[in-house]
Amino acid sequence: MKENSFVSTDHIRSAFSAAMSLMYRDEVPAYGTLMELVAKVNADTLAADATLKERLDATDTLERISEERHGAIRLGTPAELSMMRRVFAVMGMYPVGYYDLSTAGVPVHSTAFRPVSEASLKRNPFRVFTSLLRLDLIADETLRAESEAILKERRIFTPEAIELTEIAERDGGLGKADAERFVAQVLETFRWHDTANVSADMYKRLHDAHRLIADVVSFKGPHINHLTPRTLDIDEIQALMPEYGIAPKAVVEGPPTRKCPILLRQTSFKALEEPVSFRDAEDGWKAGSHTARFGEIEQRGIALTPKGRGLYDRLLGDSRKIVRPAADGSNARDYETALTGAFKGFPDSWAEIREAGLGYFSYSLTEKGRQTKLPGRRDPETLIADGLVQFDPIVYEDFLPVSAAGIFQSNLGDGAQQEFVASPNQKRFETDLGAAVLDEFAHYAGIEKASVESCLKALTAAVAAE
Repeated sequence: MKENSFVSTDHIRSAFSAAMSLMYRDEVPAYGTLMELVAKVNADTLAADATLKERLDATDTLERISEERHGAIRLGTPAELSMMRRVFAVMGMYPVGYYDLSTAGVPVHSTAFRPVSEASLKRNPFRVFTSLLRLDLIADETLRAESEAILKERRIFTPEAIELTEIAERDGGLGKADAERFVAQVLETFRWHDTANVSADMYKRLHDAHRLIADVVSFKGPHINHLTPRTLDIDEIQALMPEYGIAPKAVVEGPPTRKCPILLRQTSFKALEEPVSFRDAEDGWKAGSHTARFGEIEQRGIALTPKGRGLYDRLLGDSRKIVRPAADGSNARDYETALTGAFKGFPDSWAEIREAGLGYFSYSLTEKGRQTKLPGRRDPETLIADGLVQFDPIVYEDFLPVSAAGIFQSNLGDGAQQEFVASPNQKRFETDLGAAVLDEFAHYAGIEKASVESCLKALTAAVAAE
């Protein structure tokens, strides 16, 4: 097949994202309600802030605000993770970052599959936070061995999904018909199944070890456990959710409310208790229930440099030394007060954040800059001071391990306890993945550097051409 007859990876990703959203709305009606709320709050926020609307429009991000979303899945074996990497590559999604969620007592480590080029992010920024169960963290050796045996027997991808992935790898892409089949077949991996692979007794043993272990081991596939729209005002979403019949989690994960948002803030509605049938030796099936799927909302801010991230981590740690958020939300107000107090140490203007080297920015010419010709290259700081170049924050496209674990914990039950004991193993994760994960700091730095070079080139190109 000729290359020009292939459907673009961006198109396949967009089609898959749309199909996933429709499926999840059908399976979890509250998600549709959440999307309506997010669209309303975003529209109201833009109507009230003309400057924000203008800057989003100028940076080509306005159109994708309400539709932007990510999903999350939990896998059970290295083979599943490796195959998932290959599947996502067909959609133009690649592993970015390594996240150790054992820092919050959640026995998984993770990466985020997402598009990485600016053009692909603008086309469709869909990403999937993908976790691999850490069987090595299951203390009960017998249960660990039983879990491994159960997971070894399941097949989460249809034969046709595997075949189409192999075709895409062999030929360098998929044609229109194959791309449509690919989306339909891969969607089956993420579909909810109301019949478990295990007995009710085995489910209880897994559940007692950790609810997330039960979620991964007990079912025939890694059902999508949430999808996430992006909002411009997560505090307003949090306040309005009860009016829409949605019960929010107690606290918003991530940094506190700020004039200049940093990194990522997340909240969610509580996981649904859904009917499930368990295997039963006598009657075939036994009625029960399982709690796993929920709706999440995110507000994204600027990507931070290693220096900025170090400050963020330190301030978050300071707040948690004062108050650690309880899973049941009983100390939510005290935690929010401690968080706000701690983050007074983080600058809250774009100019200060940039001058301190805490965040990544994209540089572009002002109207004056577009009309100016310079005989030679100048220092970027001088160009900014002279009003020739402006800067906008680069949106953080990735995740925060403590926040992700906090979301997981809040949906594992009010009695769940957070324990921050790190057990990272990025080398093992990348071996299981079959590839190295992209360093997000180097990636954002590259985007920033390219924008500076583009400005300098544009300012001097006109003179050089004369």
